Amino acid sequence: MAQEIELKFIVENGSVDALRTHLHQLTGEHHAPVQLLNIYYETQDLWLRRHDRGLRIRGVDGRYEMTMKIGGRVVGGLHQRPEYNIDISQPELELARFPAEVWPDGQLPDDLAERVSPLFSTDFWREKWLVNEGKSRIEIALDLGEVKASEFQEPICELELELLEGHADDVLKLARKLVTLNGLRQGSLSKAARGYHLAQGNAPRILKPTEILRVAPKSSVEQGFAASLELALSQWQYHEELWVRGVKGAKAEVLAAMALVRHSLTLFGGIVPRKASAHLRDLLTQVEALMASEVSAETAIYSPQTATAKLTLTEFLINRGWRTFLDAKAQAKIEDSFKRFADTHLSRHAAELKTIFGHPLGDQYGDQLIRLARNIDSILLLAGAYDGPVARAWLENWQGLLYAIKTRQHIEIEHFRNEAISQEPFWLHSGKR
Repeated sequence: MAQEIELKFIVENGSVDALRTHLHQLTGEHHAPVQLLNIYYETQDLWLRRHDRGLRIRGVDGRYEMTMKIGGRVVGGLHQRPEYNIDISQPELELARFPAEVWPDGQLPDDLAERVSPLFSTDFWREKWLVNEGKSRIEIALDLGEVKASEFQEPICELELELLEGHADDVLKLARKLVTLNGLRQGSLSKAARGYHLAQGNAPRILKPTEILRVAPKSSVEQGFAASLELALSQWQYHEELWVRGVKGAKAEVLAAMALVRHSLTLFGGIVPRKASAHLRDLLTQVEALMASEVSAETAIYSPQTATAKLTLTEFLINRGWRTFLDAKAQAKIEDSFKRFADTHLSRHAAELKTIFGHPLGDQYGDQLIRLARNIDSILLLAGAYDGPVARAWLENWQGLLYAIKTRQHIEIEHFRNEAISQEPFWLHSGKR
């Protein structure tokens, strides 16, 4: 078993030659392109996918390797996950050769070998450079080709930084040097994820409104803070993909996700001081200014400013970059219960909303849009410790009010305002339970 640690970037087609030239200047350890043929396997009921497994056979120069990847942690484009690689003599699965720890129940399911079959494939040329960064050895791979499933296909134009030995921090340090170039976009969708999408019919990718953040039971405030930022980054990257594909409304969702990053920093600002995120917030300002101009999606998304901002947020999360800014009092608070933190802040936001909208505002509703949106974002980040349907129903009235104000539906405004302010709290310690 190996622990795969790699950082993925999507490369703009027109930037490939300049990137290749830069990598040649970066290191003299270069390996010419070789063709990699990969077949990914799955059952009809997606058993592997449901158990966070990815199974493939890779062929290169007449040699074959069987690989099982197990779902680990993905933050931004940084993947950290276990993988098991076994050399095989021919391109046929030999599932019994995987160790018992690969399987969810500690043993190979009896009928799995008969149930799996090829689902999709990737065919690409991989060109590699080996780099020494800090105390680490890192492989940079440029992959050019396509992923195919049935009649559907999609181009592959990616750069991967994989840690061969050393520390994940050095992968991020090397990435910081590369994102000063135009044409790189930190991507969280793996080749396998794109293959599954094609295999399931290549349905149009649709906008995904931010859902209530779900956190593990008994999470600490720090875990809730990190989860909030990860949710915002995930929304950012997902809708960035849609924006570059021309999906209507995706740019607005990208900007909303960036605003959610800022709001997460503000929501936990009573514990994490502003100086901890000063550099990140400055970078967000630069990207917001770029996106506010009339540049194309490609120019904005593949810009050094955007790439640097997302990488900085990724690094902030991976290294818990706020910890060095916490004094003893803040350290104690951030280790406290997230649910207790959520209870307190849900009560505060509910009180603020009732104060603002406790009576009709006539023509002044538009003046409160920003405050309403800010409070909705807070509730999305805080309500996950409670019953999902009840929390969603409570929140939907405020979201309905927001939409009615934006679209100037006066009758609907008063309907949702009355419904929203009359709701009982769904959280504990609210003063009403």
